[in-house]
Amino acid sequence: MYEPRFYRNWHKDDDLVSFEAIIKETDLCIRAEKNLQKKALASILKHREAIEKYIARHPEFLKALAPVTLERDAPLIVKDMIEYTRTANVGPMASVAGVIAEYVGNDLLEYSSEIIVENGGDIFIKTNKPRLVGVYAGNSVFTKKIALEILPEKTPLGICTSSGTVGPSLSFGKADAVIITAKSAILADAAATSIGNIIKEETDIAKALDMAQTIKGLKGIIIIKNDKMGLWGDISIK
Repeated sequence: MYEPRFYRNWHKDDDLVSFEAIIKETDLCIRAEKNLQKKALASILKHREAIEKYIARHPEFLKALAPVTLERDAPLIVKDMIEYTRTANVGPMASVAGVIAEYVGNDLLEYSSEIIVENGGDIFIKTNKPRLVGVYAGNSVFTKKIALEILPEKTPLGICTSSGTVGPSLSFGKADAVIITAKSAILADAAATSIGNIIKEETDIAKALDMAQTIKGLKGIIIIKNDKMGLWGDISIK
């Protein structure tokens, strides 16, 4: 079911060109130095086809909620999904939004030195100047009140969000938002799902922050539940 991505209208800077690229369930909002929609659509098709063909041969890949075995015929994009989700101890499709954002973003960097790809709240960013990424956490008091400051020297960067109260993505938790930053958007997406699954109450925030520190490769984390927020790592909030 399609859900309007109203938060896409929140950005205030106008130095980049914004466009959308939509194929089936993949709904990307992309910002670049010029309109690269045709190239973005071709990139989505290429990477979706690789994943879909693998699922046709290995249907268990689609529904698995735990790490799966890497098969010899897996293309690179599937290998990345399997390896990063194993690190976060979740099923491979927990990283699908992040992997599409990252793979499409890297393809488009050939044509634009700055790229921001947003895929259902999961972001791949390569920027040449400091930028702010707004936080949406449903009915929490923090929604639209805080933003992450992203410095150019720390990009490319993945910024991914999992929520048990917002959106259609599967989560076994009740966090308003678990936001992960990592060099890989694939890992960030997988870790956001994994950590989000354990947030049921505000009192779970501390436990979840401890868990985040055991996942190799994470840069920082924000956890929001109602009017409580926990932070760890390399995070700058404005």
